[in-house]
Amino acid sequence: MLQKLRDKTSGWIATAVLGLLIIPFAFVGVNEYMTGGTDDAVAKVEAPPTWWKSAPNWWPVSLLWQHEEVTLEEFRTRFEQARQQQRQTMGENFDPREFETAENKLLVLDQLIDQKVMQLNAKRSGIAVSNAAVRESIANEPAFQVDGKFDAARYTTLLSSQVPALTPVLFEQQERDRLQMALIPRGIGESEFVTGKEMDRLIKLLGETRDVTIVALKAPEAGADANAAAVSDAQIKAWYDAHPADYKQGESVTLEYVDVDGSAAPNAPAAPVDEAALRARYEQEKSRFMSAEQRLASHILISVPAGADAATQKAAEQKVAALAAQAKQPGADFAALAKANSQDPGSKDSGGDLGWVDRGVMVKPFEDALFAMKAGEISGPVKTDFGYHVLQLREIKPGQGKSFEEVRDVLVREQAEADGEKVYNDLAGRMVNEVLKNPTALGPAARSVGLPVQRIGPFSRATASGIAANPAVLRAAFSDSLVQDGTVSDPIEIGPKHSVFIRVLQHTPEQAQPLAQVRDAVIAAIRADRAAKAAEKAADAILARIAKGETLQAIAAADKLQTAELPGIPRGAPMPSPEINAAIFATQKPAAGKVSTGKAKMGDGNYAVFVVNKVTEGDLAKITPEQRTQLQQQVVQMDGASDVAAYVAALRKQYKITRKEDRL
Repeated sequence: MLQKLRDKTSGWIATAVLGLLIIPFAFVGVNEYMTGGTDDAVAKVEAPPTWWKSAPNWWPVSLLWQHEEVTLEEFRTRFEQARQQQRQTMGENFDPREFETAENKLLVLDQLIDQKVMQLNAKRSGIAVSNAAVRESIANEPAFQVDGKFDAARYTTLLSSQVPALTPVLFEQQERDRLQMALIPRGIGESEFVTGKEMDRLIKLLGETRDVTIVALKAPEAGADANAAAVSDAQIKAWYDAHPADYKQGESVTLEYVDVDGSAAPNAPAAPVDEAALRARYEQEKSRFMSAEQRLASHILISVPAGADAATQKAAEQKVAALAAQAKQPGADFAALAKANSQDPGSKDSGGDLGWVDRGVMVKPFEDALFAMKAGEISGPVKTDFGYHVLQLREIKPGQGKSFEEVRDVLVREQAEADGEKVYNDLAGRMVNEVLKNPTALGPAARSVGLPVQRIGPFSRATASGIAANPAVLRAAFSDSLVQDGTVSDPIEIGPKHSVFIRVLQHTPEQAQPLAQVRDAVIAAIRADRAAKAAEKAADAILARIAKGETLQAIAAADKLQTAELPGIPRGAPMPSPEINAAIFATQKPAAGKVSTGKAKMGDGNYAVFVVNKVTEGDLAKITPEQRTQLQQQVVQMDGASDVAAYVAALRKQYKITRKEDRL
């Protein structure tokens, strides 16, 4: 048998087949070796190489295909930013439970995917962003300016205040990526235009008014129609079966938990202030209370493109050397030289002024040279990645320290916080150790540290309150690991020096509520549906009578309904109500000598019937040139945004997009 197998796997055909199979497996193996088999991406955007656009997607994509990934960390950062934005917008009305929905997560993920699609497209299109463009973009950012000029100190302060903090190098790379990604979409948006005739038509539509006669129908009287008829068991069962989602009871859990709050930790008396220890700390950390040395600097930059040849670099260096020599001449005006020669868009117009510069702001060669100079000195050429510089050090502001008495309160507060942190860490650490000894019970661990075991529930994701409403607690409470294993959770941080340990005592999966339990709700829903249909039927009957030649006024008089004449209703106004206004302007314009009819459902479930008697177009003469220009700009922006969205949507169809929603 072995000989037969050998015979069948010999020959050039078998060798070719095996060779073709080995190639993709080899690529996959190399990829696993290179990446270590780790993958924290929640989405991936992939495209075939530009030199083989028809490459099949089953080919080893990790080596041949181009791709961009949305990492879990990127998603979490963007989702938290979205959370904070909504919190600021809604204030006290913000509900973290409602925000933590799958829909919101997918919305944020799709936004990140769109960015990756544009990034990948920019790279495939060969778009490159120069150092000068990056510097100009940063210098023109109002947030980094003081009195209309770029301020280096403000720039570094704002970057360091971000969470997490950003370095200038990292921020510049992010800005380069943003400019690269946005170039094509910006060009598409800026290419949008609106013709004069389109604007005339839009102004006429927006300024349109309509003369309307309207009647609000009465609610059907009880006993007057089928609405009041008895609801049979068969009808109840049919409605219940047809609307299963309306009568489901959400998944719920009951928890026991231990609240570890450092601010209320037992046996934590306030320690007396140790003056000697405070003074010792002050001496050890005196540099903390020393303001950093600053240097008031100006410069002249002669740019050198990346990858420039030796001749280009030499020419730039010689030019800077000549400028440095000129600047050192008695009576030379450095600011005038900078305005005339510098190629730094951020400082050229201000005579090369860089303001007060701290250590860590500038690139290392620039910083090393500047902080080695004496006040009033001029130095150059200084070579950096941007080109060659002439430096002028105008003034030195030495660092200044604070006395012990000035910082004593700070040291006392820090010591108190450190003591509180230690008490909390000791308490939480003891809890963790005790839980590890018995991971399926909270009682023994709680008793060993002197904390009570509390209970909450049952509650669902929608009804969680108190400590369970915290998003991290809510996620853990409904996680598979805690629900299925019945073990105690890791400490869940819910605030500074504040965490909880939870254990699921009882879990009830989502299930349909028995018909007997929701019978009254089903009957109410059936009656409400009957009332809505009766009301709409009454409205349709009136519209049919108008179509046969009766007037709305005559019908209202015969049926004892009250009519209202509403002349000149403007488009988009909340009158008689937003819903009715929308229905009125969605109705076809009446022909000459005719009326148009329509109906609208009101907030109480009843209907209003109306006729449009006259339509008056907006008056072009009432729009000032300024208003017309402003409106035109708004339309161009909206149309441009729509074009960009369509462009990105088209790109998404060209690329392979993989979403791993289970990791969100």
